[in-house]
Amino acid sequence: MTKSRRLYEALNGASSFLKSKGREEAVARILLQHELGLSHAGLLSAMRDEMDEAVFERYWSKIEQHAKGIPVQHLTGAEEFYGRKFQVNEDVLIPRPETEELVEETLRLVKEMFPDKYPTVADIGTGSGIIAITMKCELPGSLVTATDISEKALTMAKQNAHRLEADVHFKLGDLTEPIRDQKWDIILSNPPYISYEEAADLSDTVRDFEPHNALFADNNGLALYEKMADQLPHLLNKPGIAGFEIGYKQGPAVENLLKKAFPDATVYIKKDINNQDRMVFCINN
Repeated sequence: MTKSRRLYEALNGASSFLKSKGREEAVARILLQHELGLSHAGLLSAMRDEMDEAVFERYWSKIEQHAKGIPVQHLTGAEEFYGRKFQVNEDVLIPRPETEELVEETLRLVKEMFPDKYPTVADIGTGSGIIAITMKCELPGSLVTATDISEKALTMAKQNAHRLEADVHFKLGDLTEPIRDQKWDIILSNPPYISYEEAADLSDTVRDFEPHNALFADNNGLALYEKMADQLPHLLNKPGIAGFEIGYKQGPAVENLLKKAFPDATVYIKKDINNQDRMVFCINN
């Protein structure tokens, strides 16, 4: 006969196990909520309930997988971004809170620069679609197009757009190549920007499980910014907004690239909530 186990016992055991493996204990709760389909409040009220053995085995399997480095988002299949749940897998970058700040600053600029119209928006290297879909949801009248070089990433992005009822146009191709048929009011990108030399410093959950083509770039991580800075003057309207997410050491270099490309524009670096350089914006007036 199988020994009965209460939820709090399973949670405590999983938390201790993850801690012993150098992982965050909070993941134990996240995975338990996922397995049981409960909110945080729902889990708290059910803590003394008995746990079915088959459910426990599925739960413990996920705990062991995370202990080996598999990101919790790959185990739950989702991550929240700007108040919406996005599906993710090993083909796309896991959404980060810093990228929410790129969207937030863009929406602030839209109110200033386009008070009487819905601007056209292009998202370069869309991955799971978080930037493009969020912009469409926040600016429902805008024409939003997203590109990616990965067919698998676009498949995931299309699924997210369908589920969130966001009418985004997706195009396969390298950087701005698929959107050269028109000019745009807003062009945004969170491209690969980590240098290959920095790979050893990354968490194993990132380095070993997220797609390298979404993480790394040549020339100290600046290669794609250089390409886009060269292409953007032919694509950005006046007035127009270009916004990049960047690595925290890349602000001055990316700022200079955009100043060179747009000598008459206002270019500025914006820090994230942790006071790190995280975005560069170009206001093409």
